[in-house]
Amino acid sequence: MVTFTLPRPPTFELKPEDLPLDILYEDEFLLAVNKPPGLVVHPARGHKQGTLANALLYHCQRLARADLPLRPGLVHRLDRDTSGVLLVAKVDPAHAALGRQFEARTVLKEYRAIVEGVLRFDSDLIAKPIGRHPKDRTRMSIRAAVGRQAESFYEVLERFRAHTYLRVLPRTGRTHQIRVHLRSLGHPVLADHDYASRHQLYRSDLTGEPRRGDEEPLIDRQALHAYAVTFRHPIGGRKMTISAPLPEDLQRTLEALLQHGTP
Repeated sequence: MVTFTLPRPPTFELKPEDLPLDILYEDEFLLAVNKPPGLVVHPARGHKQGTLANALLYHCQRLARADLPLRPGLVHRLDRDTSGVLLVAKVDPAHAALGRQFEARTVLKEYRAIVEGVLRFDSDLIAKPIGRHPKDRTRMSIRAAVGRQAESFYEVLERFRAHTYLRVLPRTGRTHQIRVHLRSLGHPVLADHDYASRHQLYRSDLTGEPRRGDEEPLIDRQALHAYAVTFRHPIGGRKMTISAPLPEDLQRTLEALLQHGTP
């Protein structure tokens, strides 16, 4: 018989960090922040500090759900390279009430996205189950047999020569849902490093001119932004909509598309 003792897993304590926060709304029960692209929401593999959770703990000193020490106050999340509105609960009753709304799917989330190609329909509902990719565990894919139900409604806001600007309303909240659903249509989110064929867009790509050696990309992360969240205030119940303006890289890309990317 062979016996062995497993080492104890390393302990990790979330520490407050004085990092900038773009606060869209705040009261004694909750706050809403505009998360910039590139910021990880909470500590994970390869990201032990410098996260939004570190910044929130510094700003608030105390957040809801002490039993989730690495995700204090968080009731939903955004991918690292997705920007936009994120709700945070300061106290446990607010966390529980917001959690029930997300579970009941009464929270309306509105995203803005630029995708590759020109979509045929002005609007449509994508209803395809999503599950873990069978070969790459960091990605998701359409999995008809084993995936979980997922629904995303989209509406075309503007068509360009080789791109489309969309309003997207996810009805469920699966990992990478919007990105996987749009890829399944053959129209991945522009500059998506996991699901698109190209990872940057340059102005020269639109004008057809040779690319200069010092040319900066218009965008080099997935062109996806959590534009607005509509919900009931967890204490009092009033209906609220909190929105975040498009970040500079998305605005810059849209302006370039309007100037150079129209038919």
